[in-house]
Amino acid sequence: MAKRKQGGKSKGGRLRIVAGNWRSRLLDIADVEGLRPTSERIRETLFNWLSPTLHGARCLDLFAGTGALGLEALSRGAAEVVFVERSPVAARQLQQNIDLLDARGASVIAQDAHEYLQRDQAGQFDLALLDPPFADDLLEETCRLLAARDLLADGAQVYLEQERSKPEPRLPDGWQVKKNKTAGNVRYMLAKVEKDI
Repeated sequence: MAKRKQGGKSKGGRLRIVAGNWRSRLLDIADVEGLRPTSERIRETLFNWLSPTLHGARCLDLFAGTGALGLEALSRGAAEVVFVERSPVAARQLQQNIDLLDARGASVIAQDAHEYLQRDQAGQFDLALLDPPFADDLLEETCRLLAARDLLADGAQVYLEQERSKPEPRLPDGWQVKKNKTAGNVRYMLAKVEKDI
């Protein structure tokens, strides 16, 4: 959520689903300062990495913003995505887009991500999508909370996106970075949670 998306027809811009059931669908983006979707190029790479394990997965899209990552996951076969977004305006637009797509398995929680992680949860997630505002340096603490609250299944995957110039976050014990790439000013990584190490 660090930089505003450039272009687009509406004041807030447009989001295009890259592939899957809703391929090429265009969705409105809320006009919220700093809100931008993860680029199509990065999403394409990420979901190529995830394709062997995504079908039927239970996903958590923290700092959901436009919902680009979670909607892409649902489009490509994830069973459930919980979207957590603190901006009421962005959360409302995300819910409207979910309704427009008739996206089954999607739920939006308008709450701060770290407050959400402190709640009692039912079940664990197979995939966590973490794209916090770049300026806020939230990745390390978010990963620590996910591990401390035992919210991820053994073998779960965690997507992390940050500004390229920043040092890579320290990850909890048992988390192994499997993929690590850059595109423009963005570093994006995929880690695997291995609890029995």
